[in-house]
Amino acid sequence: MSLADKLVEAWYTPRVSPMLLPLLPFAAVFGQLAGGRRLAYRRGWLSVRRLPVPVCVVGNITVGGTGKTPMVIALAEGLAARGWSPGLITRGHGGSSSATRRVRPEDSPAVAGDEALLLAASGFPVWAGADRVAAGEALLRTQPECDVLLADDGLQHYRLARSAELAVIDAARGLGNGLLLPAGPLREPASRLAEVDAVVWHESAQAQAPAGARWVMRLEGDSFRQVAAPANEALAAAFFGKRIVAVAAIGNPQRFFVSLAACGLSFTAQAFPDHHAYRAADLAFPEAEVILMTAKDAVKCRDFADPRLWYLPVRASLPPGLVELLEEKLRGSQTA
Repeated sequence: MSLADKLVEAWYTPRVSPMLLPLLPFAAVFGQLAGGRRLAYRRGWLSVRRLPVPVCVVGNITVGGTGKTPMVIALAEGLAARGWSPGLITRGHGGSSSATRRVRPEDSPAVAGDEALLLAASGFPVWAGADRVAAGEALLRTQPECDVLLADDGLQHYRLARSAELAVIDAARGLGNGLLLPAGPLREPASRLAEVDAVVWHESAQAQAPAGARWVMRLEGDSFRQVAAPANEALAAAFFGKRIVAVAAIGNPQRFFVSLAACGLSFTAQAFPDHHAYRAADLAFPEAEVILMTAKDAVKCRDFADPRLWYLPVRASLPPGLVELLEEKLRGSQTA
């Protein structure tokens, strides 16, 4: 296990690990800097840009994946069904470019980033860039029909004014040890959650949401698609009795592995760092008859995929009333 993996494991252990004790002073400094930065935006000492359409930010206060990207797509679909024309903006994590750019499904994952390509595959207009304000402005210039923007991540990108904030928490990991970086996984104190419009718990086969949670979502997917030929589908039963290797380069790979086990599959698990840039050599498992991965992994393997590679597409099942709540916030900002 690498030092980084040991650190993450310690973050998500309820008791504070001795290895984290030397990091506590740095966490205190981080907290002061993060709090001071936010105060500067709230007081107007740093400028906030308001775009001409309502903006909803879907983010989290922890490091790592919580299921934001499929949730953003589901929210966009829900708003579109209610007559809105959504556009999506993102940082483009995992891509080599931080420039403001439009993302299309056929773009190189090395440049665009895996999450941005998943968003683009939804069919909604997507722009990416380190500067979310610039990404939003560029999207609205080129797609003037868009009347709402959804930001995948960016809860701490305070330069972008927002009409609504949704925070997503992985039920399996929660807030970890509750400490700020680098002693824990928190980007901001847990008290920040009291200020968002909804805290959405992402529950899975790995863990359920806490009792009394108001908003709970799940990722659903029951059929696999072949990476080299996505039109080919197969249920989990098609892989029973085969030698399977499962790979994942996501924020919480264990969540994917648990979901496969819940389907009755037996496999060897291989986790890679989040946003890992796959090479063919990474998937050279000569004993494997089937290699399973997430959709986020698949977009980075399509150029060298062999017939053994299959991915599991998932959709976010949103809690009842969430889209309606969001629409209420968006319409309220239009009349404010």
